Amino acid sequence: MEVFVRVVERGGFSAAAKDFGMTPSAVSKLVGRLEGRLSARLFSRSTRKLRLTEEGQRYYDRSVRILADINEADDEASSVVRPKGKLRVSVNMPVGLHRILPLVPEFQQQYPDVDLDITVSDKVVDLYEERADIAIRSGPLQSSGLIARKLGECRMVIAAAPDYLMRYGVPNEIGDLTDHILVGYNFPRAMSEWPFIVDGERKSVMPGGKVCVGDAESARKVALAGGGIVRLAEFHIRKDVEMGTLNVLLDQFNPGPGVEIHAVYIGQGGHMPARVRAFLDFCIERVDLT
Repeated sequence: MEVFVRVVERGGFSAAAKDFGMTPSAVSKLVGRLEGRLSARLFSRSTRKLRLTEEGQRYYDRSVRILADINEADDEASSVVRPKGKLRVSVNMPVGLHRILPLVPEFQQQYPDVDLDITVSDKVVDLYEERADIAIRSGPLQSSGLIARKLGECRMVIAAAPDYLMRYGVPNEIGDLTDHILVGYNFPRAMSEWPFIVDGERKSVMPGGKVCVGDAESARKVALAGGGIVRLAEFHIRKDVEMGTLNVLLDQFNPGPGVEIHAVYIGQGGHMPARVRAFLDFCIERVDLT
């Protein structure tokens, strides 16, 4: 099983063979014996590329978790619980770029045996399909079988570039936004409307379809170029505001903190791999969302 997993992760028999100090032929025979015992083909072999079959993909997913559990059982039995192994993390763009990636060296120093595999994207991924251990998500959580830990809350602000405001005018009331270009997103989001508090009542505005982008960093760049008004995390554009390249708008109607940031992961019968626990605890302690 361990050899099979290494073949998948290294992309071939030769690379896996080097890791184990074996010959490619010996690795191929081991995988062949495994396929024979399972009565299933795990790979679709071709002259150019080695691809997992559907059965192979399922077997790989389970094997990774089984091997991780075995390693942790060994560590616990010897009273040495040391986080190790590959940790796959999916994180949204603002938190990933501005809060997680800058902390990677510090995490590596604390947990040198954990290999980080980080994907930064605002699209919501399926942890099962993407084989991710942890996903960091913003906004309300959808009902699922995932377990969530709250990392904190971030304040959202409305902003635009001075150049845009010179051309289109400064909105002073919520109703003024109907005459402006509001940058939206081209994929489903948990919170697509822009919330406001006006005279103690909650109101919302839906961005139009004039300009849509695929992630928050792209929205920021559109705003910096004078392409429209955006709603982004305050920490995401703090430097832009300080430099005067973006101006905060309508802040008197801001509903305040409330966009929650969670780390979600797949529950495993109460058992959490040490590498997952280490990353979660690290994020709760070190990630600043203000």
